[in-house]
Amino acid sequence: MANMIQNFTLDSKSVESDSNPKLPKKLWLFIGHFLKPYRSMVVLYVGLALLAGFWGPFNSMLIKSMINDLSVPHSSGCLVWSAALLVLNFLIFDNFIWRSIAYINYKFQPLIKNKIISETFKYILFSSNQFFQNNLSGRISNQINSLADNVERILHNLSPDFLRGISMLIIAFASMYYVNPRFFIILAIWLAVFATFSIGMARRLVGLSNVHSDSESMYTGQVVDTIANASNVRIFSRLIYEVFRLEKYLQVTKNRFQEKEIFLILLQIGQGFLIAVMLGFMMYSLISLYEKSLITIGDFALIIGLGMEVGHVTWHTMWQVSEFYDAVGKCKQSLDNLIVPHQIIDNKDAKSLLIKNGQIDFANVKFHYSGATPLFQDKSITIKPGQKVGLVGYSGSGKSTFVNLILRIYDVTDGRILIDGQDIRDVTQDSLRRNIAMIPQDPSLFHRSLMENIRYGRIEATDEEVTDAAKKAHADDFICKLPQAYESLVGERGIKLSGGQRQRISIARAILKNAPILILDEATSQLDSVTEIMIQQSLWHLMRDKTTLIIAHRLSTLLNMDRILVFDKGRVVEDGSHADLIIRGGLYKTLWETQVGGFLPDKKYEYA
Repeated sequence: MANMIQNFTLDSKSVESDSNPKLPKKLWLFIGHFLKPYRSMVVLYVGLALLAGFWGPFNSMLIKSMINDLSVPHSSGCLVWSAALLVLNFLIFDNFIWRSIAYINYKFQPLIKNKIISETFKYILFSSNQFFQNNLSGRISNQINSLADNVERILHNLSPDFLRGISMLIIAFASMYYVNPRFFIILAIWLAVFATFSIGMARRLVGLSNVHSDSESMYTGQVVDTIANASNVRIFSRLIYEVFRLEKYLQVTKNRFQEKEIFLILLQIGQGFLIAVMLGFMMYSLISLYEKSLITIGDFALIIGLGMEVGHVTWHTMWQVSEFYDAVGKCKQSLDNLIVPHQIIDNKDAKSLLIKNGQIDFANVKFHYSGATPLFQDKSITIKPGQKVGLVGYSGSGKSTFVNLILRIYDVTDGRILIDGQDIRDVTQDSLRRNIAMIPQDPSLFHRSLMENIRYGRIEATDEEVTDAAKKAHADDFICKLPQAYESLVGERGIKLSGGQRQRISIARAILKNAPILILDEATSQLDSVTEIMIQQSLWHLMRDKTTLIIAHRLSTLLNMDRILVFDKGRVVEDGSHADLIIRGGLYKTLWETQVGGFLPDKKYEYA
């Protein structure tokens, strides 16, 4: 466990040192980025793949030599040498070289693939909230896997065939020209027609592949969305509805797949016809030249062998072109969806935030969401070190935005937010958020053990420190009653736990983190009254000597706050203690008096 904790600590420092991860969005630059550390191995790989193309032409040349030797008396010695070279050619070019290529794939393929997944995953984690709101988690995961899988296809499955095809064609052209320039001309014209047809059709295939890939991502996302909301499916008795709803997406995927596959069949029919035409011209020329004694029987065999080898390899290579365009299309689609410019980035010279007191200053802050009306206009407010400040107001009044700006989930449009005199845009995001502990209203947990979920607040914490935090959050009792206690898995997003249990785990995590700034978003709303009273005591202990912001709809939880900020349409319309605000008779008093059961009403009423 100690080694694991140390590794996690080192990894977190590595992430902080590279808080603005960058990845190329152009496919070939993206691939080059991951091949750069393996330059010498790439050169060796390319060289071996080119050598692999020598096997077919050399075989045909050796067979030509053997046939010509057969027509010469007492040439058994030459036949033996040709036969030996034929075997050696097989051992070297068709066995050793391909096994060497396979070995390189074995050594480096998983390294490169894992690096692609790791760096893309890291890049995604730095994306904005809006990115995750606009993309289903299942679809993001699918796109990352698709990107890695298809780059792997290009590098390790398709590129050797392309390189082999290139070298084989070069040797075939040279050999045919040596026998008779007519065969060179036939092959050159045929190759130009064949390549033009195949590449043109393959490009059309890219669009079909993109559409098919997109439809696959869509139904995958729908499956994940439904499974994540399985409880809603059962509660509303919508199982059949969800199955039929998915069928619509599956039907679209089936249609897109069939459109792509029928086009591929037509492409291969056309390629087969062109190869037959090429072989027909070759045969006609061979017979014509042989009748005129311009070529030998061995030449006859050489040209037939080369023609069939060229036809087979070129057909296979051009079929691989279709696969190549399919892989390229899927890679580009993934890159377009994943490599989106980060909205919140650290300055090049950003330093770590150093907190001595914990004072927070909003200095003439302006902010508005993209395409929305301004929420904050010239907001200036100071929260002194160690103050306990409540934030109240109707939904949409700006409370959560106020907190999110401090966390730098969004950047201010104008003005500055300072913590102990340091502009939060001049410090690293990691150091900023490391100094702030957040207890959300609806905490989400990882599908990991309870020990891991609590330790997330401070990765290097010992087991004893984790259990101590759980006890202070009054979570230890229910944890110890579970079959595996702290090693119990909590399910996706913590679904195995009740809302109150998840909230206590979240509180334990914040207690363990022990950051100098604490933010609570209705942190005890899902607890029963008895547990809430006990946890309030722990929270008061946690808030000691910390600057604390509490978003609350249950106003009774704010009675002992140093200050209460009352928000309305992005403005702080009132500021003072509970008693002071009641005396003033403004919005806060209206909210207090209109509460039913201690909560704010959803509807805003007119007030004086």
